[in-house]
Amino acid sequence: MTSRLSTARRLSRTVRAAAAVGGLLLVTGTSAGAAAAPVPGSVTEFSAGLSPASSPYGITTGSDGALWFPELTGNRIGRITTAGAITELSAGITPASEPGFAPTLGPDGNVWFPELGGSRVGRITPAGVVTELSTGIRPASNPSGIVTGSDGNLWVGLAGADAVGRVTPQGAITIFTAGITPGSGPALVTLGSDGNVWFGEFTGSRIGRITPAGVVTEFSQGVTAMSMPAFLTTGSDGNVWFTQEGSGQVGRITPAGVVTEFDVPTSGPTDRPDPDGITLGPDGNVWFSIRGDDELGRITPAGVITTFGGITAGGKPTGITTGPDGSLWFTELSGRIGRLSFLPAADPAAALPEAPLPVALVVVALLVAAGTAARGRHRRA
Repeated sequence: MTSRLSTARRLSRTVRAAAAVGGLLLVTGTSAGAAAAPVPGSVTEFSAGLSPASSPYGITTGSDGALWFPELTGNRIGRITTAGAITELSAGITPASEPGFAPTLGPDGNVWFPELGGSRVGRITPAGVVTELSTGIRPASNPSGIVTGSDGNLWVGLAGADAVGRVTPQGAITIFTAGITPGSGPALVTLGSDGNVWFGEFTGSRIGRITPAGVVTEFSQGVTAMSMPAFLTTGSDGNVWFTQEGSGQVGRITPAGVVTEFDVPTSGPTDRPDPDGITLGPDGNVWFSIRGDDELGRITPAGVITTFGGITAGGKPTGITTGPDGSLWFTELSGRIGRLSFLPAADPAAALPEAPLPVALVVVALLVAAGTAARGRHRRA
């Protein structure tokens, strides 16, 4: 690589010098002033302050600049600063509520979370004061994921009720079932670029869309049967991306409903990689956790997947989000919080030689330079 880079740099200097002599215009792939995306660095894991067997699952950034995560079996809400200091909060959470899977920052500055076992929606202030809401949610509804919608309300997937709920910041709950196929299990949710809420139908192997008015559309064409669509996020390309636990894939659905699926490579001993949480990363790509292989995955808008290690064996990474510090933060079901830091990219001009210049351009530049030099020698003679 060093030799190749040195050769490329010499070639680049030669071409640029030739251009200066012969008046050749060079057009490169990086525009002036364009910011290069950061590159992934190293993984750090935090466990001090986290109770054993707490099963952290899901994570989001709060209005206080810390990361907040539900503890599924610990029946607590955890908070971790970007420096790694963990605090656990349990006051106000009903026993056996099973908070998780996907919390969100609400429009009121509080963190909202579903209670999977308690069939409630919880809200926790930056000071740690918890309020639980259940009016309108029937038992065994299994709230799974929650997101803030474009209308300023919270939207929650109710997998056990085959419904999607809308919760106002004041706590008024409305349940929508029309248009959702019975037995489909709408669970995790995200806000799409079109202003609608999109959700995965975990048992129905469909992707659903619900408007702020509650109108539902289901999409199944292109979704592998029994693929178990799980977590969702909106990418930098405006499409919704989702993990498929059953088929070991990452899916992409356009606002028009066109689905494309991408296979996640398996590098561990499991039969399937179990992709889980998913988020838009600080580099403009979509990142996801690979629970079965203790890895993180990155998928570009074009669908190219790269996997990254550095997570303790048996960690089982789950929820993932981009933190206020520009790092990726993720929960590990085994009892840790992980952070993948990012490094500033090299100066685009320095990275330019990595992309070979077109041969024809090099030849023309060299011929121009050679001809100019020859004319100079002839005049001196």
